[in-house]
Amino acid sequence: MSSLAFTRAGTGPPLVLLHGLGSSRHVWDPVIPVLAERFDVLAVDLSGFGDSEPLPSHVEPLPAALAAIVAGFLRELGITNPHLVGHSLGAWVSLELAQLCPAASLTLISPAGLWRGATPVYQRASLHAIRWFTEHGEGVLSHLVNYRPGRLVVFAQTHGRPARMTPDHARTNIWGMGRCPGFHATSKAVARRCYRAGAPLSVPTTVAFGSRDLLLLRRSRHLDQLPPGTRVSSLPGCGHVPMSDDPDAVAGLITESARV
Repeated sequence: MSSLAFTRAGTGPPLVLLHGLGSSRHVWDPVIPVLAERFDVLAVDLSGFGDSEPLPSHVEPLPAALAAIVAGFLRELGITNPHLVGHSLGAWVSLELAQLCPAASLTLISPAGLWRGATPVYQRASLHAIRWFTEHGEGVLSHLVNYRPGRLVVFAQTHGRPARMTPDHARTNIWGMGRCPGFHATSKAVARRCYRAGAPLSVPTTVAFGSRDLLLLRRSRHLDQLPPGTRVSSLPGCGHVPMSDDPDAVAGLITESARV
């Protein structure tokens, strides 16, 4: 069995949730209860994040390599034709995964990789700063998020409505970013790359961005590599990580995308 850690809930068509760089499957916790009413939900820790082991040192953790591990994991579980939902790096991995195995639909939330050429310096610098503070200031940050003003400060760049997070969920996000062993290798692997479409995908695809996303700026949102007919949506009031900003809106987006 693959070494990928995962959470599974609900019954219905399979739906796979993939998180972003420096995150974990727990970023989906606010939306899993609603999705589990309609789907067999699998929230997966990508290799090197959450509770999943990193890839071997000789394997570069590119999105395609991460997708290959997820594809093998799904085969082991006997899951075919799932709905794929990815956030940030997880959206890039979802696009690569759809090239490896049939998918019923694709939902891309704040997708990484749609920039031109290398990863923009602003985004790399922002993520590395977040990593540094969560790694070296975990104790202070974990205390600050007990309070509403503290959550507003700590998550100002990544979330549109940080005060809506519970302190426990905020701490889980801090620990996920600060402790994940795969952050630097994965960040380095994607630093000079962007997503390039392979064989044309015919899977129904929806892409959505939060209206308050201060991490993935508009110049990093080129859609020309996405499948033809991709539906573009917005998550009003949400930041780069919208799952706790507005769980109902995110769950509704995913459910609607899966119906297309």
